[in-house]
Amino acid sequence: MDSLFDPEPDDAQETSAAGLGRGPGPSAPLAVRMRPQRLDDVVGQGHLLQPGSPLNRLIGGSGAASVLLYGPPGTGKTTMASLISRATGGRFEALSALSAGVKEVRAVIDLARRRLVHGEQTVLFIDEVHRFSKTQQDALLDAVENRIVLLVAATTENPSFSVVAPLLSRSLVLALQPLSDADIGTVLDRAVAADRGLAGAVSLSDEAREHLIAVAGGDARRALTALEAAAAGAADRSPDDEGPVELSVGDVESTIDQAAVRYDRDGDQHYDVTSAFIKSIRGSDVDAALHYLARMIAAGEDPRFIARRLMIHASEDIGMADPTALTTAVNAAQVVALVGMPEARLALAQATIHLATAPKSNGVVAAIGAAMADISAGRIGAVPLHLRDGHYSGAADLGNAVGYRYPHDDPDGVLAQQYPPDELIGVDYYAPTERGAERELAARLPRLRAIIRRLRR
Repeated sequence: MDSLFDPEPDDAQETSAAGLGRGPGPSAPLAVRMRPQRLDDVVGQGHLLQPGSPLNRLIGGSGAASVLLYGPPGTGKTTMASLISRATGGRFEALSALSAGVKEVRAVIDLARRRLVHGEQTVLFIDEVHRFSKTQQDALLDAVENRIVLLVAATTENPSFSVVAPLLSRSLVLALQPLSDADIGTVLDRAVAADRGLAGAVSLSDEAREHLIAVAGGDARRALTALEAAAAGAADRSPDDEGPVELSVGDVESTIDQAAVRYDRDGDQHYDVTSAFIKSIRGSDVDAALHYLARMIAAGEDPRFIARRLMIHASEDIGMADPTALTTAVNAAQVVALVGMPEARLALAQATIHLATAPKSNGVVAAIGAAMADISAGRIGAVPLHLRDGHYSGAADLGNAVGYRYPHDDPDGVLAQQYPPDELIGVDYYAPTERGAERELAARLPRLRAIIRRLRR
């Protein structure tokens, strides 16, 4: 693992909290150099850092619990581990689940056990812990329970599904949120100005800053990596004595190979692209729908917003023509919540393809709209006596539930009986189309209504 906590090259230097405190050298990546060195420097995650909170106490050196940090990339999981290690004053060991196995885990635990005899605590940081197998995770249990190591594990996947229950029960699970646009902006501004960052060698145009924020997608590491690449490219074309080089959108695009998407999440483009997305699905143009989906994703649109629009559209423009469309949209929203971006874009694309190619019907919208219109017009009426609640003493004396006929007593499961108030007998709200699954409903519904309303079949 190319650890973010590797000490300066010095054979005599140990990987410890003290070593971490000296910080990375000037040749380290910008994202490493700008890692917060104290709690006050942390940007975002205010919901976890309130005074007295478990994470605040750990970073303050007054806690001793193992933690599972769960959140998207670039939100501060490694930073929190660094601060916890520094606060405890313990030795720091880092493993990556991508390369470490049970042998490496047991070696660190054995080392930690020997240190503990001399009163030294070991902080074990495991990145991508969800990639550990059950056997590898089980190897940690005894050491965590007996505090041989203070475990700080990071994962981008929901630990409820990717971490074994015994390890979950021995740890605090803390969910980190994607950084806001304002948070990313603060990170960029600090990196431009700080001596351990770019030290004012460059400046950012407003457009370049906004583009870096957009492509970051709430990931501080991604934002700083893009900024460093753009700054390096711009430095090659300007003498040092001409003052700060202003980075343009073009500078950023040329280094991260991603064109700026003209998309303001609070302005016209947000509404225009969203409108085009929904209308393309409604019009069954799957290719256009995927284009607008990609534009929203590339611009950093909240995937939860996209998922909500898909769920609404599944009922609004498809409805009973394909009842599985709503299931697909809801499942996509669950993937967004449980997995997150960028992987969740696949589920959003799958739902978009399903909805765009599904048969269309606005029967659900028309049906509930007509029913609501009658309510607004005062066409309410009394609930028929035989449909009223009869589960209390004296209900029968009032006529409630008397004469109710149980449909399952009929061989067909449907029988003649009045269900609407007197004022609405014979009113039809739902009108199925001849498209998709509604074709069968269009043939069956008149027969159901004829039986229920005592009409001829």
